[in-house]
Amino acid sequence: MTEAAIRNKPGMASVKDMPIVQDGPPPGGFPPARYARRIPNKGPSAVAIFLAAFGTFSWGMYQVGKGNKIRRALKEEKYAARRAILPVLQAEEDERFVKEWKKYLDYEAEVMKDVPNWKVGESVYNSGRWMPPATGELRPEVW
Repeated sequence: MTEAAIRNKPGMASVKDMPIVQDGPPPGGFPPARYARRIPNKGPSAVAIFLAAFGTFSWGMYQVGKGNKIRRALKEEKYAARRAILPVLQAEEDERFVKEWKKYLDYEAEVMKDVPNWKVGESVYNSGRWMPPATGELRPEVW
């Protein structure tokens, strides 16, 4: 289709002869342009997250407290059992010590029989204070 047919004129001599047709807004105007950030609200709110975290933390601390009570009770039971058996263990150790001490005195008497004025079992240290050996053995280098 030609320009002459569109405008119902025989033709144009110049562009200036064309009628002015200007585009304009539609009736009522254009809709407003959306330029603000509109982030959709997805997920829980900050208050809900805070309450959930606080609840989880509180429950965890409650569980820790329960565990501490149980652990404390087990530890006290273990210490009570050790306190109950301690006299028996001490008596056995005392009996073992007396046997070893007697063997040591017999060995000392045999070794030092030729030394004049030697008293078996007398300390060479004159502190007046008796101390049991700390190693559990009387004289490890002798045996």
